[in-house]
Amino acid sequence: MRSVRWADPSPEPALPAPAGGRPAELPAGDAGPGATRPLLGFAALAAALAMIVLDGTVVGVALPAILDDLDLGLSDAQWINSVYPVVVAALLLTFGRLGDRHGRRLLLVTGVVVFAAASLTAAGAQDAGELIWSRCVQGVGGAMILPATVSNLNAMFRGRSRALAFGLWGAVMAAAAAVGPLLGGWLTTALDWRWVFLVNLPVAAVVVVLALIAVPETRGAAGDGFDGWGLLLSASGLALVVFGLIEGPSLGWVRPVGEVTVLGLPWPSGAPVSPVLPALLAGLAATAGFLAVEARRARAGRAVVLDLSLFQVPAFAWGNLAAGVVAVGEFALLLGLPLYLVYAMRLSVLEAGWVLAAMAIGAFLAGARARALSARLGAPRVVTLGLAIELVAAVVGAVAVPAQPAAWVLGGILAAYGLGLGLAAAQLTSVVLAGVPVAQSGVASATQSTVRQLGSALGAALAGTTLSVGFAVTVPARLALVPGVSADDALTMVDYMTGTAGAVIAMIRAKGTGGYFGALGPAVADQLSIAFAQCVGAVLWVAAAFIALGLVAALRLERRHR
Repeated sequence: MRSVRWADPSPEPALPAPAGGRPAELPAGDAGPGATRPLLGFAALAAALAMIVLDGTVVGVALPAILDDLDLGLSDAQWINSVYPVVVAALLLTFGRLGDRHGRRLLLVTGVVVFAAASLTAAGAQDAGELIWSRCVQGVGGAMILPATVSNLNAMFRGRSRALAFGLWGAVMAAAAAVGPLLGGWLTTALDWRWVFLVNLPVAAVVVVLALIAVPETRGAAGDGFDGWGLLLSASGLALVVFGLIEGPSLGWVRPVGEVTVLGLPWPSGAPVSPVLPALLAGLAATAGFLAVEARRARAGRAVVLDLSLFQVPAFAWGNLAAGVVAVGEFALLLGLPLYLVYAMRLSVLEAGWVLAAMAIGAFLAGARARALSARLGAPRVVTLGLAIELVAAVVGAVAVPAQPAAWVLGGILAAYGLGLGLAAAQLTSVVLAGVPVAQSGVASATQSTVRQLGSALGAALAGTTLSVGFAVTVPARLALVPGVSADDALTMVDYMTGTAGAVIAMIRAKGTGGYFGALGPAVADQLSIAFAQCVGAVLWVAAAFIALGLVAALRLERRHR
């Protein structure tokens, strides 16, 4: 068998350039030892990528244990899941450009150090604030690492070696996503949930050593300035919108539900509006301001965070819409399902990890075959097929989950969903970038990553909001079927379901007939489990609606391709 040469000198293909920059240049000055150690360099980049991908999946399955240990509620769970992709989305484009200006290896090593430090503080967190802030800083590190892995690969490899490197890069991402739920379940069960963060430390140490030894320092063009206003407006707009979606059920959408504290300041119960409405309006205004600033800076030929002219390319615009809504659906599932599996279905965290891993394994298997299928049908058709499979699986799940099926049935539904996800996600990048000029492919690929992170944050926020609203409707209705449970107790249980993210079910079940509800305790726990299942079904309907929107976008893409 002919061996593959990693330092292939053949001409460079027109592949996506690194995030926030032009097609990669040769190393600036002396390439150092990295020029002769491409395998070690690739190992460093792959390990860094795996670390940040794993962090997104191991935390989800460990979430019930985190909430139990720190006594947190649904709003806290949403923030733990949402703040990481919010920060990554806000900073991804900016850090891609900074890496091009100041050194891509420097950005990678700095990001890994920041991510490791934040993982250490997250492992030692004693309350919601410490954990959420640690996740925020992890997002800063992740926003440095992700574009640095792409740009360093682009700079280190040429010709067929580059194609192989990017193929393996995608395989590492898919494999890490598949392993994540199992690793998170095992670490939480065998050790402690804090180990889902501590496991990052040895990986980070290996990455830093390998990067310094084997990754050459490269830079892009100096660029034409720094878009500080764009960064500020995009980050604040996104953060305010996510704040409103997450805190709306607990703080009140329009009127305050009571006296609350926002950023350490009291918000009186007699205020004419709750803090949620001003936050949403301010977030939308900041987003509109961001778009206006970006358009004005682009017309003046100055640096921008987001090149709006790219959305004039139909494939880029429709493809990003599809990518964003795919992420909304995926992360909507990943918030509610782990809680439901542990609290309502009474699975262990490891067993829940196996069920959730079915989705990632399905995505991994489909992604491995997507390229061959694309050669036969065309990439746009494969994206459409994948989204159609996702939509069918989401609808089947929305119908089946309220009936509380067996774990293997739910695993099968998630595996089918993963197959569709793998087909769509594997080909979306090539479809999105197909009509983008090569000189803009770097910022285009970074924009797509940003859109996906934005979809991830909105998906987690929407799932939590759907659960909160669902609890308010389903819990009183289900408890009305238990004779002896008063309406006041039912309303109190709504607050407990939201405040504990469903953990109150396990508490009531554990006390049996010796708890507050006495002999009614087991019946109350059963009805709350049914209510939880109905609410998760509602989350699946929300995910299906967004996937349907993505399918429409994919059909438009396919029509334009023909």
